Amino acid sequence: MRTPIIAGNWKMNKNPQETQAFLEAIKGQLPDPAQVESVIAAPAIDLNALVWFSKDSALKVAAENCYFEDEGAYTGETSPKALAEMGVDYVVIGHSERRQYFHETDEDINKKAKAIFRNHMLPIICCGETLETREAGHEVDWVVGQIKAALAGLSAEEVSKLVIAYEPIWAIGTGKTASSDQAQEMCHEIREAVKSLYNEQTAENVRIQYGGSVKPANVQELMAKPDIDGGLVGGASMIPESFLALVNYQK
Repeated sequence: MRTPIIAGNWKMNKNPQETQAFLEAIKGQLPDPAQVESVIAAPAIDLNALVWFSKDSALKVAAENCYFEDEGAYTGETSPKALAEMGVDYVVIGHSERRQYFHETDEDINKKAKAIFRNHMLPIICCGETLETREAGHEVDWVVGQIKAALAGLSAEEVSKLVIAYEPIWAIGTGKTASSDQAQEMCHEIREAVKSLYNEQTAENVRIQYGGSVKPANVQELMAKPDIDGGLVGGASMIPESFLALVNYQK
């Protein structure tokens, strides 16, 4: 049985003081982590506050990115080793904004996934297609290609533990949402791809999120689908009340 995972992605928003205020507002109201895993991915500048003020709570902490080397002359990058030492649990990699604005490649994302595992954290690997790719009928090949490249060289044990986030680019921050059937279809294709690369058990274990204008109004419909195990949520995750409604969707 896969544990649902709802992760908020704050992107480049909030400062440490706002992070503390957010955590105080949700304190004691998160679900049992055995029922739903609650995660916040915050900018690097907020991670220390996020880790510190979420101690003794059910909240897991994610970085929004990292580099694929542990240390060295890489000015401005974030060390996965340092993130692990801080107490970070997850790292989001391959987000469409990183691919589009910072020209990250599938090879970069694969190297980052390996670095994250090397430092005993778990990656949340993003994938997704543009509207043009979908309209051309190539969305499945595109997304499966991203998954194959991202997982290259990872063991079945590692893949069983990681999280894949399907985020159609045309539904991120646009107010458009893939229908629950469209989201389920692609998440199923991703699971089938993992099965073909590894085995049925690995495919059954890997958790797959949907991301793209997820909000309290549609989370239950999305989470009812058999291959959708969670959400990677942008704007709605930055408001305490909305985040609580999302992670407590089973109530």
